[in-house]
Amino acid sequence: MTMASTPREPKTKSGAGPTDAALVIAARAGDGWAQEALFQRHSRMALGLAHRLLPGHPEVDDVTQDSFVYALSKLDSLSNPQAFASWLCSIVVRTASKRLRRQRLLVRLGIRRAEPIEPDTVVARSAPPEVMAELRAVYALLAELSVEQRVALVLRRVDGLSVPEVAESMGLSVSTVKRRLKLAEARLERSLGR
Repeated sequence: MTMASTPREPKTKSGAGPTDAALVIAARAGDGWAQEALFQRHSRMALGLAHRLLPGHPEVDDVTQDSFVYALSKLDSLSNPQAFASWLCSIVVRTASKRLRRQRLLVRLGIRRAEPIEPDTVVARSAPPEVMAELRAVYALLAELSVEQRVALVLRRVDGLSVPEVAESMGLSVSTVKRRLKLAEARLERSLGR
């Protein structure tokens, strides 16, 4: 998508551009520039999240694009237009989870091979050694976890979300997320030798 600038774009007083709420309202009214602005503003965040959930997966770009297509087609269902970013994140999480489930099924059926996760594609070389060690352990463990445990662990340990934020992103109850995280984190602690 490329953003075409039009004189109809509302601006904030700071000159930083329209708020997400203004963009969502304009996009709902059919203004293509507003959809494009939402994409431009949030595409890096969505792509980064998809990459952390699906490191090295060949469909990371597709997950991001499919999430935007879905979000933009369902803008009318967004009750709080200013919450576009968190709503989009939950869509990326659900879309990535579906891809992970499909990938696991294809591996079980022998149609696709299980590809190991290469932690160096996700872990920044500039990360402190203890952070690097924990992130490597997280990504080494992901293939052994259920999809739900995997997603919850990445959102909690890699993205640093609180348990209620993980629950919101995954569309689950806090107690369900706590159960999944407890199992995943116990395995992580064992793999770290703690």
